[in-house]
Amino acid sequence: MNEQAIQEQYQHIVTLLKQQRLKEAQSQLEAFLWNSGDWTLRNRLEQAQTSYQYMLQYMRQGIDDPERQKLYRQILTETWEVADQARLSLLDGVSTHYYHSLRNNRERLPKEYNIAALQKVLESFPDDLAVCQLMPDNQGMDAVLQRHEQTAQVLFLSTWSNSDWSAEDEQQAKGLLESEMLPVNDLCLFTSAVMLSLMECFDTRKFSWLLDAVTHANTQVNQRALVGIAFALLFHPTRLSLYPELTARLSLLNEDGSFGKQLNRIYIELLRSQETEKIDKKMREEIIPEMMRNVNIMRNMKFGFEENPEENDLNPDWEKAFESSGLGDKIREMNELQLEGADVYMSTFAQLKTYPFFKEPYNWFYPFDMHHSSIIKEFGFKPTGDNAILSLILQSGFFCNSDKYSLCFTMAHIPQSQRTMMLSQMTSQDLDALMDESKSSALRQYAERPDVISNQYVHDLYRFFKLSQRRHEFRDIFKEEIALHRIPALKEILCKPELLITIADFHFRKEHPAEALELYKELIALNHANADIFQKAGYCLQKEKRYKEAIDAYLKADVLKPDHVWTIRHLATCYRQIRDFASALEYYKKVEAIQPESHNVLFYAGSCLAELERYEEALQYFFKLDFIESNCIKAWRAIGWCSFVNGKYEQAMKYYEKILASKPLAADYLNAGHVAWRTGKIEKAAELYSKAALEYGGQEIFREMFGKDKETLVRQGISEKDIPLMMDLV
Repeated sequence: MNEQAIQEQYQHIVTLLKQQRLKEAQSQLEAFLWNSGDWTLRNRLEQAQTSYQYMLQYMRQGIDDPERQKLYRQILTETWEVADQARLSLLDGVSTHYYHSLRNNRERLPKEYNIAALQKVLESFPDDLAVCQLMPDNQGMDAVLQRHEQTAQVLFLSTWSNSDWSAEDEQQAKGLLESEMLPVNDLCLFTSAVMLSLMECFDTRKFSWLLDAVTHANTQVNQRALVGIAFALLFHPTRLSLYPELTARLSLLNEDGSFGKQLNRIYIELLRSQETEKIDKKMREEIIPEMMRNVNIMRNMKFGFEENPEENDLNPDWEKAFESSGLGDKIREMNELQLEGADVYMSTFAQLKTYPFFKEPYNWFYPFDMHHSSIIKEFGFKPTGDNAILSLILQSGFFCNSDKYSLCFTMAHIPQSQRTMMLSQMTSQDLDALMDESKSSALRQYAERPDVISNQYVHDLYRFFKLSQRRHEFRDIFKEEIALHRIPALKEILCKPELLITIADFHFRKEHPAEALELYKELIALNHANADIFQKAGYCLQKEKRYKEAIDAYLKADVLKPDHVWTIRHLATCYRQIRDFASALEYYKKVEAIQPESHNVLFYAGSCLAELERYEEALQYFFKLDFIESNCIKAWRAIGWCSFVNGKYEQAMKYYEKILASKPLAADYLNAGHVAWRTGKIEKAAELYSKAALEYGGQEIFREMFGKDKETLVRQGISEKDIPLMMDLV
């Protein structure tokens, strides 16, 4: 079997299991296992089949078994777990993916998976490093660093490639959480390995370990575990329902609601990461070019930490230039994106992931460490001077871990003179402020915030799935719909109104009407809707062109918050879209009472009157619009047409001539032709029609558009028999 056939057969078995067609699934799995030489799996399946056959026999005999559902769930779970292992076993034989090469080629890894043994080596690292620092020239440090990093790497790879922890493995893994001597970075790396392993194959013991890790005292660890739980559930959304003990633990974690709030934050961070490509495009095509074009405006501007307003006030003329250039808006936009946690650096660092460091998958998950051998090699053990400034910048929470490594490697390849010149761009005040203990402490505190840590970790994961050399070997969750609130095991945790509203509003702000609407509807179903929610639901429906439903939502909003101009205006728009012009006019008049000089309202109110053939009233609106807005061509068009259909031909031609002297469209030539014909100016009409045909791009479209006006022309007194003749004059 090739890789595709294995995956397809496995998916078919899983589909049967999801549909609770257990007997068929077991039969298919039996055939699946004939391709595998793993007798352990065959024995497990046979036992599950036997148990199920007995269970069915007892049911046929009418024997009442209160434990029947529990037993059924256990058999289904066992069948699914056998299917998981069978899939991996078969893929090991054919797949070229790094994961399967690890499982096949154990030479890189110890013969025995022993977390405790590796833990001891990792725990000795801080002491070994301290001893090296006491030695002349840090003697022996390279060997200590190498041993530590190799051990961490082995632990990562062996954990990732282990698809089924034993009880002993789980116990030893818990020892890592309990250790007070284990370097935090190593525990973080292990947490990522557990997540990656769960992505490949669901393992209850690993998931249980993540639930333990969420309560770890260290923020780096618990935030990684939280993201790991989210990823595991996105990869296996229905599996937890088979393990009541795990769902019970999730509920227990959320006893005070804090777990749900944290997970909801991760949810938003994952959703936000899906906006990265849009941000990347905006950065490349709008923000950065705008900044480059206006770079001269930035000259002589000082942005110190502490500036004297009297000495450093900006020339008002500069400010005007700054704002009129559009650069101010772009910088504000960039700042806003950064403040909300958006990934604004992806475009900058995407090209800086080709260093040898990033060839190994585990390095993408290692927290940034100035004591990593690759960093020490470039900057020394205790950075001084320019390197100390760089070190301080890297301690901040502005960059994710992999970007910090990229920045270091890039800086290391820049000649010292250029590096010094770059840093010299910072004023002495800036440097003093950076080196100031209170300022650097504030930077560190920011970097230690749970939301910053989790957000940067999500950025790390995004880069791994998008930029790593082996990215095509992984299922990219960022390309898929992320809807944690729909996962059965999380329904009770995340389907709380106060949490759903944050997700709904995120989708709403990012212009995802369908996703936002689903959540607003859920909030309405939970009786948690206010006027704002009905307004937003209506707006989403309007964006989806579901105007009648939008009207219903807006009417409810209008009841809860009467006479709100925004609601009334959108009601008018929706009624107009479904061609209920009488209702639309009613609401436009309500808006007009509040905003009597709104150009759009005047235009659309007039348009509704025109559609209702109340041309005299319509003209009053269009004349008012023409009065308050100079050179308003759309008002001229409306006046021209209403005058024509109302028999005021001179007035109509007057306005069409104004349009033709300005910026005419094909329709303007067509309508002016109608007026000319009706006033007996046949030659002029033919000339105008010819121009219209030219603008439309040919006779076919012209005739189609002319045909739409045929009825109106006949009503205005044009002989229907003359129309074919006029067509031949064009």
